[in-house]
Amino acid sequence: MTVTEDPAVRGTVVACGAAGQRAAAGAELPVTAAGTRPGKPEIDSLLGEYDRLVVAGTDGDLAAVVVRIMRRERLADVSLGYLPVAPSPAAARWQLPADPSAALALAAGGADTAVPLVRDDTGGVLLGAARLEAVKGQAYCDEQVAFDGEAAAVEIAPDDAGVLARVTRGRFLKRTATFHGRAFQIGCLPTSSLVIDGIPAGREITRRTWYRHTADLRLVRG
Repeated sequence: MTVTEDPAVRGTVVACGAAGQRAAAGAELPVTAAGTRPGKPEIDSLLGEYDRLVVAGTDGDLAAVVVRIMRRERLADVSLGYLPVAPSPAAARWQLPADPSAALALAAGGADTAVPLVRDDTGGVLLGAARLEAVKGQAYCDEQVAFDGEAAAVEIAPDDAGVLARVTRGRFLKRTATFHGRAFQIGCLPTSSLVIDGIPAGREITRRTWYRHTADLRLVRG
């Protein structure tokens, strides 16, 4: 039974920005207009009214909604659908339909399943991918040293176990090592290169830790 067929399940499409509102046109569920990367004023009231939120937006918009669900401790009882409006590492990882109509139908009426949720030590989440470039420092994936010195690029993404990290070293002869674990932590010289789910961090960082959260995300994926 789908969410639209079951009157006990209440859902809304959170249309983030102009692109999200265009993508949500024709949705069977009610549409709630929101800004890009919506926060507490826009999302928290919906968590008391709906059991399913379908986010029409970018990976950054989706992450902003998940942060509110996590902070309100509603991960166990709110399912999340996703209608990406731009190329999406998160949608690719979850194998969501590329066709917008199919993606909207699935997000509104499909079944949810538990998927690992990766968060960080600043209270944010990671759904698609994070990337740093030209960093100097040290990083660990669980107990294993990922690099000690310089790295041309570091990419972090969720996987089925928790966190996947790819470290690329070398200026001319590039070589990449892949690590899997529950957590990935980096300490480095100040860098402003961090981009998380398509959103620049906006300030220099010297350390960051990503790790699998204790609760999973209820994702609608079929």
